[in-house]
Amino acid sequence: MEAQQKIIFHVDVNSAFLSWEAVRRLKEDQAAIDLREIPAAIGGDRAKRRGVILAKSIPAKRFGIRTGEPVVDALRKCPELYLTGADFKLYTQYSRALLQILSGYTPEVEQTSIDEAFLNMTGTKRLWGEPVEAARRIQEEVSTKLGFTVNIGISVNRLLAKMASDFEKPNRVHTLFPEEISQKMWPLPVSELFFVGRATTEKLHQLGIHTIGELARADVGMLRSHLKKQGEAIWLCANGQDASVLSYEQEESKGIGNSTTIAFDVTDEGTAKLVLMSLTETVGARLRREHRKTEGLSVTIRNQEFQTSSHQMVLEHATNITQELYQSACRLFDELWDGSPIRLLGVTANRLAGENEARQLELFETVDYEKMERLDKAMDAIRSRYGSNAVKRASFLTEERIDAMPGKQQDR
Repeated sequence: MEAQQKIIFHVDVNSAFLSWEAVRRLKEDQAAIDLREIPAAIGGDRAKRRGVILAKSIPAKRFGIRTGEPVVDALRKCPELYLTGADFKLYTQYSRALLQILSGYTPEVEQTSIDEAFLNMTGTKRLWGEPVEAARRIQEEVSTKLGFTVNIGISVNRLLAKMASDFEKPNRVHTLFPEEISQKMWPLPVSELFFVGRATTEKLHQLGIHTIGELARADVGMLRSHLKKQGEAIWLCANGQDASVLSYEQEESKGIGNSTTIAFDVTDEGTAKLVLMSLTETVGARLRREHRKTEGLSVTIRNQEFQTSSHQMVLEHATNITQELYQSACRLFDELWDGSPIRLLGVTANRLAGENEARQLELFETVDYEKMERLDKAMDAIRSRYGSNAVKRASFLTEERIDAMPGKQQDR
């Protein structure tokens, strides 16, 4: 009997925070301006011109306004930008309502953030029709009952479904099946591929690789020589395969991690990243003590509603240097955090390697990694002899609520 093709949906709310605020205002006053139809954004303080943009409307996007950029920069691009504050209680209510609808189509719903979820729709054809028809049913129910729109990507795995949902917006259904990859995905800039950040994009450009198709057709050995394990991972992604970096299952190999439940709600990026620094301090120290390095890192966030989400990546080089771990953790945090108040943060080193795993240096490398390693080992020695708080980074001296070396490290 022929195996049934797997069908995965990725559901992504269009301009979630802004859409949910717009829906609330329209419910309260049908004559209110729909924030989705004007240059508008969520986040920050217009009067004080501070904070960052958490969500923006499509008209605001046309001005070049980006999620995560400072409010002052957004107002410079569009002085007439309508700006309003965040309401995370409202967002949680709409997120739960969305999940309730999605759960009516399949019991296998995996929420990955407050406004995104994967659905395993394999074997539901007799219930809901062909995949595109089923997706449109979902869109219609969400729009009718909740008042906002979603994009839905359809494919045979998470990577391709997520790529598809990010095509033209809003309120669209896109497929990206393996036979469509060459037409729909390969012409895109390589920077559009998930887990290809700015630094990796620059390296790929130096190698003459500018599109996802060029990456897919590149020699994987050459990519490994320049980008190590990440090179192979993104090559798999470019060819439509879920690399291990995208896996939502626990890896077989053990990892070293640490997490902390915070005594207060963390609502600002600076405090959250100070907690990440404390966690990477302990994870890095444990790696060095066990003579290990890590080729992968993950960050976990749990909000005040006890919703948990995580994100992981393959590192460009195996490392146990605290500063490198911290920088990667911050990058993951920036991609993952939806602005909800944080109650728990966690950092885990996975894909463990030996301490002697070689680092391939760039021709014009300016970072003194040996100096960074010596500094870490010196701090380890002091803490081992005089206690974990015998030496701490200056940033912790003014924030007494956060332990510089928190919690108990865990094997995973």
